[in-house]
Amino acid sequence: MASKVLDLLYWRDVGTTGLVFTGLVVGLACLFQLSAITILSNLGLGIMAFTLPVRFLYKASTLVRLSDGSHPFQSYLDEDRTLTDEDTVRMAEQIVLLIATAVTELKRLFFIDSIMDSVKFVVFLYLLTYVGVQANGLTLVMTGVICAFSLPLLYRLQQGRIDKIVKAIKKLVDKITEIVDLVVSLAKPSPAQAPSPTPTPKNKQKTK
Repeated sequence: MASKVLDLLYWRDVGTTGLVFTGLVVGLACLFQLSAITILSNLGLGIMAFTLPVRFLYKASTLVRLSDGSHPFQSYLDEDRTLTDEDTVRMAEQIVLLIATAVTELKRLFFIDSIMDSVKFVVFLYLLTYVGVQANGLTLVMTGVICAFSLPLLYRLQQGRIDKIVKAIKKLVDKITEIVDLVVSLAKPSPAQAPSPTPTPKNKQKTK
């Protein structure tokens, strides 16, 4: 499954990727004007408007003995898309693992396990407030789909330049992180030193 998704994102089969990408963008664009139920029902009617007449045509040709009576969509009906018990268990384990990882990470960020990571998270949430004012969730989904299909192709075409830019940005981020860590370490109060124990006087030996 993951390999098929990567094949789509990296445009290894241009025809299939173009069809999937166009369908996703057109479907999301339709959601701006119509409800999801309306789009799905009309899509189903469009498919039935093609398959039902074709099936009747093959059936009629069988009655007048112009064909052998084969089903026009038998190859699609024979495809096995059922999930085995192992596949179901593996998918369930992956979903549970993702949810547990997300909950652990959010708990670490909200309860300040690392000051630097929590500050980054606060900045990210603050920027999201501006994004939410300018765009809705559907716009973000469409933008994400376009980026998911465009950025891998752009990276493959301009890999050298992008690598140089990423390295420069990474160095800048590392320097900023070092400065912030230094400021945080200087702002922390030094731990109070425990008072040194007073030396006990030794007992004087009695001289005879």
